[in-house]
Amino acid sequence: MAWLSLQPVTSAFLHFGLVTFVLFLHGLQVDAGLTGDSTSSVQNSSCSGSFDCKEGVILPIWYPENPSLGDKIARVIVYFVALIYMFLGVSIIADRFMASIEVITSQEKEVTIKKPNGETTTTTIRIWNETVSNLTLMALGSSAPEILLSLIEVCGHGFIAGDLGPSTIVGSAAFNMFIIIAICVYVIPDGETRKIKHLRVFFVTAAWSIFAYIWLYMILAVFSPGVVQVWEGLLTLFFFPLCVLLAWIADRRLLFYKYMPKKYRTDKHRGIIIETEGDHPKGIEMDGKMMNSHFLDGNLVTMEGKEVDESRKEMIRILKDLKQKHPEKDLDQLVEMANYYALSHQQKSRAFYRIQATRMMTGAGNILKKHAAEQAKKSTSLHEVQPDEPEEFISKIYFDPCSYQCLENCGAVLLTVVRKGGDMSKTIYVDYKTEDGSANAGADYEFTEGTVVLKSGETQKEFSVGIIDDDIFEEDEHFFVRLSNLRVVESEEPSELSNSPYPKAILASPCVATVTILDDDHAGIFTFECDVIHISESIGVMEVKVLRTSGARGTVIVPFRTVEGTAKGGGEDFEDTYGELEFKNDETVKTVHIKVIDDEEYEKNKNFIIELMSPRMVDMSLQKGCCCLQLGVDFAFTEVAERKLSVEEEEAKRIAEMGKPILGEHPKLEVIIEESYEFKNTVDKLIKKTNLALVVGTHSWRDQFMEAITVSAAGDEDEDESGEERLPSCFDYVMHFLTVFWKVLFACVPPTEYCNGWACFVVSILIIGMLTAIIGDLASHFGCTIGLKDSVTAVIFVAFGTSVPDTFASKAAAIQDMYADASIGNVTGSNAVNVFLGIGLAWSVAAIYWASQGQEFQVSAGTLAFSVTLFTIFAFICISVLLYRRRPHLGGELGGPRGCKLATMLLFVSLWLLYILFATLEAYCYIKGF
Repeated sequence: MAWLSLQPVTSAFLHFGLVTFVLFLHGLQVDAGLTGDSTSSVQNSSCSGSFDCKEGVILPIWYPENPSLGDKIARVIVYFVALIYMFLGVSIIADRFMASIEVITSQEKEVTIKKPNGETTTTTIRIWNETVSNLTLMALGSSAPEILLSLIEVCGHGFIAGDLGPSTIVGSAAFNMFIIIAICVYVIPDGETRKIKHLRVFFVTAAWSIFAYIWLYMILAVFSPGVVQVWEGLLTLFFFPLCVLLAWIADRRLLFYKYMPKKYRTDKHRGIIIETEGDHPKGIEMDGKMMNSHFLDGNLVTMEGKEVDESRKEMIRILKDLKQKHPEKDLDQLVEMANYYALSHQQKSRAFYRIQATRMMTGAGNILKKHAAEQAKKSTSLHEVQPDEPEEFISKIYFDPCSYQCLENCGAVLLTVVRKGGDMSKTIYVDYKTEDGSANAGADYEFTEGTVVLKSGETQKEFSVGIIDDDIFEEDEHFFVRLSNLRVVESEEPSELSNSPYPKAILASPCVATVTILDDDHAGIFTFECDVIHISESIGVMEVKVLRTSGARGTVIVPFRTVEGTAKGGGEDFEDTYGELEFKNDETVKTVHIKVIDDEEYEKNKNFIIELMSPRMVDMSLQKGCCCLQLGVDFAFTEVAERKLSVEEEEAKRIAEMGKPILGEHPKLEVIIEESYEFKNTVDKLIKKTNLALVVGTHSWRDQFMEAITVSAAGDEDEDESGEERLPSCFDYVMHFLTVFWKVLFACVPPTEYCNGWACFVVSILIIGMLTAIIGDLASHFGCTIGLKDSVTAVIFVAFGTSVPDTFASKAAAIQDMYADASIGNVTGSNAVNVFLGIGLAWSVAAIYWASQGQEFQVSAGTLAFSVTLFTIFAFICISVLLYRRRPHLGGELGGPRGCKLATMLLFVSLWLLYILFATLEAYCYIKGF
């Protein structure tokens, strides 16, 4: 499959080699022909390539100027190999350049989003608009060599127009439009399609890409033939920000878009509302984009909020799927797998694909898998190396636990004093003393004071406090026990603490214990601890305590049940639970267990009710000789005639009524189910980790040099989900050793972390400019050595060399992305930017220079005007075919039925070959141009 997917690239290389051979033979024939008659030599001076090499911007002329045939072949080989090696160098420094652009355009800011219910939440969004970044920094990154070549050629040759820069721009545009798109159409797996998502933006950039070359023809051959005026150059340059502005307007749906009739539909896959405008032609499907803002149920929902929610939902879906596939994995492993999966499958920028293609081509490996492996190593090292807890030099003395409960008939309650930390060989003395609360010493408990002795090696000690029992119904009461007067001794004899500023032992919290005396003369009051409780949906099975206070005599049954609120039972949010709690004699606490369903929602706020129903007495213990009336006597003996009760019977009945079990202050408990805090943090952490700037960016020079000297395996992201790296292949080693000089040299560029990527951006573009100047000189000398015109050398060799990384980047984007924007949409944008920046900037500078000298900037219109016209006609055909492919029976711009995509690929490759053929024939006067 890999070989089949590379067939178009291989075909392009074969065509490239064939054209090189033919042109080389042509150069030799011209060389031989120059020795003939003088008439033909005059014609060849304008219609054939010159063998007189000019001084380069950087490289000097290789003397002697008229070498023998053998020397000429040797020079051709040297120039050709040097060109290829320089193209590799430019690709590698462009990798650093694109990494800085990715970091710059990935910068985020915090925004406050208002939800429909009025709540506000703070989140982070990208500062750079995707369309603006694609047409400015991204396009500059992928087209920097062509743009700088045009500028350097003009400025380096005394502001005289040359053929190399403009012809490279047009040739590169042709290669991008025909060959790259042909490969992208063909490599899509059979039966699959890719469509352009931002169709409005594509219309704008496609229109500008065609207009740019029409405009180029008009200033060459219509407005002022052979001359470029200052206003023409400046207006060409001004079209660049205008193109970006219109594309941004189309992306944000501003101006006339908001007045167009709108329709709303629901995306079946994600369940979000999508807006489309008006009734579109039936032949071409217009895929809608989420609107800038719209009203949903009367509430304004911003696009930023929608996008944030969608990214969270996608991350939650990934986590759930991985948890089902790998139940044996722990959370940290699942997080790393989810991070790699999200990075592999999310929509990526043009910069990322360019970086990935360059690094895989030069033996630097798959950056996603390397990033995943590094994260896994960091996670493992964090788990293995855990800092030891600092040794405690001070002993802490406190109650554990600090709260005690006992029935009033228990006789006594035991309290525990513990020692933690410090020198366990010391003997510690600490005093204790009871204090009244609602319970009174002498009536409810026995006043107690004394000293607890913790001997050498002892970590805890118990002491008791007596509880006084009575037959009077009363509320639960409490009292306190306080620790004080801590002393540490070196020997067995007690002694006072030393006056050292660093004590050997201290009283720690809690040093006061609370003892609650539960009345046992009443059947009890049954209640929950509170009326509202908040739980996490990840709790699994929640436990709720039902308390029995103010008495614990007899056996009592308390029915309970769950009642739905916004949370639904039946296994949706929780399991319906009902039953009875049986409190035995002297039993004060029972627990209700309810299963809560964890559906892993990012934000959740649902509630249900647990309700206690009327308790009933099953058995009443006749303790302490107290005679009580049996409950239910009136129901059991309804046939007994009414009679007046005696005084003793009235008192017994009153006591029995007072002792009946009842519900307390909180008979209903509202349970509010909230999102899992841990899960929410995990999702937020994953969203931050899926920023591609963290993957392609560098943090230090050390990291860059280590990466430069390390060879890694290339591989596709869809090979597995684990992110594990493979061993490097022979090709990886060969490419690494061929490019290791460039890698180590460009590791000196500032890391992308410095100045938010701008330091790397500036240094990289300066280096690209230097290498481009050398490439221009090499290409010119290569052409003059074999007798090729600069325009032909630029269209074939230079354009091809600068476009190879873009070819692999677009191929990867076509296969991996859900949409065709990264592979097709950016081609049209780059073609427009090449003209507006590459030619507009160079010609504006030259026109201003010659105007200041009182002269005009002369530009020959012949070959360039013909090449531009030819490309414009073929580009119009290409875009028309792409739009036709959006019809339902074909499915999208890329992929589709095998026969259809094969026909499209052959058509586009044929257009490129025809363009090369006609441009070459016109350059050598075999056909008439303008």
